[in-house]
Amino acid sequence: MPDPALTDYLKKSRRIMLFTGAGVSTASGIPDFRGPGGVWTKRAPVYYDDFMSSESARIEHWDYKLEAWPAFKAAKPNEVHHAIVALEQAGKVLAVVTQNIDGLHSLSGTRSLIEVHGTNAMVECQTCLWRGDPEPHYEFFRVHRKPPLCHCGGFLKPATISFGQNLNPGDLEQATEVARGCDLVVALGSTLSVYPAASFPLLAAQRGVPYIIINRGPTDHDHDPSVTLRLDGSLVEIFPPAVEAALAL
Repeated sequence: MPDPALTDYLKKSRRIMLFTGAGVSTASGIPDFRGPGGVWTKRAPVYYDDFMSSESARIEHWDYKLEAWPAFKAAKPNEVHHAIVALEQAGKVLAVVTQNIDGLHSLSGTRSLIEVHGTNAMVECQTCLWRGDPEPHYEFFRVHRKPPLCHCGGFLKPATISFGQNLNPGDLEQATEVARGCDLVVALGSTLSVYPAASFPLLAAQRGVPYIIINRGPTDHDHDPSVTLRLDGSLVEIFPPAVEAALAL
């Protein structure tokens, strides 16, 4: 049974900002980074300055990424991704602002997408900013155990935002404009603990638009007075049925 309040908000809105986190990806088999037993509880991240200055740090980073690559490559969009696309195709979504780096929103067909933490679906040169398919570079690293280089000689890195690396100013500007123009914000599967990304739902909510949080477990915004509706539980069980009901009315 879809939640009636959520269904009603989705039905009435025409310019929704969807803010998505790791909880959207876990149903596709992507591991949670910050939850209990998450990746960062088992492995220390490589900071961007270390990546740029140390060959051993670059090897460590590529080694970690190579280890995770088969899971990312095999992952497919789930019911939540498809529900988001259905909302977008119905003309109700202003944009999807995601913290996720798995590329599944893009793979599912989402068009208005802002990947504030980058994407694993590409590699990027840190010098000339060329982007391309990661697969041959993972294979090069697997065979030679040397971090791959760009044709310009610059360091290649999966096109995700590393710890200590600045977010793309253009992405931040776009997300800010979406937060200022939406008529509803729905946060899906995020602990809302990582900034500046988690500031975008609040920026929208502080304008007085409804703010809905759906997540299994607590979030840092749970007690914020701007939150209109808080639903705890499985995204797959809560969100797609509400979208289906909203679009059927």
